[in-house]
Amino acid sequence: MKDLNTKALTRLAVLIALTTVMTMVIHIPTIGTNGYLNLGDMVVFLSAMILGKKAGFIVGGFGSALADLLLGYTHYAPITFIVKGLEGYIAGLILETRLGKSKPIIATSIGGLWMALGYYLAEIFMYGAKAALAAIPGNIMQGLFGAVSAVLFFMALRRTRAIKGR
Repeated sequence: MKDLNTKALTRLAVLIALTTVMTMVIHIPTIGTNGYLNLGDMVVFLSAMILGKKAGFIVGGFGSALADLLLGYTHYAPITFIVKGLEGYIAGLILETRLGKSKPIIATSIGGLWMALGYYLAEIFMYGAKAALAAIPGNIMQGLFGAVSAVLFFMALRRTRAIKGR
């Protein structure tokens, strides 16, 4: 990520588009907060695992916010940009440590838990504490599913030598 050449920009663009698509293909509306569950977190975590924390932020922020805009959740787009961007950055930051390298599920799970906390904090102001609290289990489930599926997919890609391990 140090040198943003054409190849690096192309990778980011593809991962942003993939995040947007994975977020939009399966989106399950949540009760009480006008939000939705999706599979985009998996791509955000994969981006952080393959390209690092900066890519995790860029892909998480832009890809997820773009999905919000295209699905009509425009009121969530700025919040999503920050929350999902930081989700990818936090996971990528922890993945750089010895713990993250040996147990990537911990890094991605912490990123997923941050996502649930970030939306909770924003939704307190949007909908009140009770509605925001009601969304936490679904957001945790989404984040942890994204964390586990990303680690499993990354391991499979590494075994096939489709990507080099970080």
